[in-house]
Amino acid sequence: MAGTAFYTSCNLGKCCLVLKTHNTRTLAGKKLAQCQMRRNFTIKAEVEFVTADKAKELVAVKGFNVLDVRDKTQFERAHLKTCYHVPLFVENTDNDPGTFLLRTVHNNFSGLFFGIPFTRPNPDFVKSVKSQISPETKLLVVCQEGLRSAAVANKLEEAGYQNIACISSGLQTVKPGTFESVGSTELQNAGKAGLVQIQGKISAVLGTVLICAYLFITFFPDQAEKLIQLVPGG
Repeated sequence: MAGTAFYTSCNLGKCCLVLKTHNTRTLAGKKLAQCQMRRNFTIKAEVEFVTADKAKELVAVKGFNVLDVRDKTQFERAHLKTCYHVPLFVENTDNDPGTFLLRTVHNNFSGLFFGIPFTRPNPDFVKSVKSQISPETKLLVVCQEGLRSAAVANKLEEAGYQNIACISSGLQTVKPGTFESVGSTELQNAGKAGLVQIQGKISAVLGTVLICAYLFITFFPDQAEKLIQLVPGG
């Protein structure tokens, strides 16, 4: 039939086969249910989530490079001796009224108690990674708790990286000596800071004192009673 043509029409990921006749009428063909048609076909990477011991094997045996995506403060406290560092979040130093207010509230609460800096998403994250690491590189992405590395894995998939692994639950699960590290603390403790860390130490000391006092009273009751009698009455 003169003027007749077939073509596909796609909308929201669903495609139809359309017949266009010479008198410009169109007849929709049977829908190709859930057909994901793309002009360029790509292979989606599959992220591998591994334990700290398995991660060590990936680096030492299989040639994986390490990408640390934690913020600057955690990275400086402890990081793997050989790694790339591109933070997913960077410190927010903007001084507009809204940001200034949020930063003040943050610093007086989360920042003070947990030692967490006031940050914002790194707008140049993928660009920075690509400038240092080619998409063909085998990458072990690490963060402190495992959440940021999982988010990064998705970003890098979309950017064309095909061989990605992450440590389940992050560096906080890494035992001392698993990796050669640099910094003032162990990798698993790099996320601990602020008053919570100090409070934890105080609680540990107080608990030790109370246990010693209990044992002293239990095994040396006479001496304990004499000590109690020496305490001035209220």
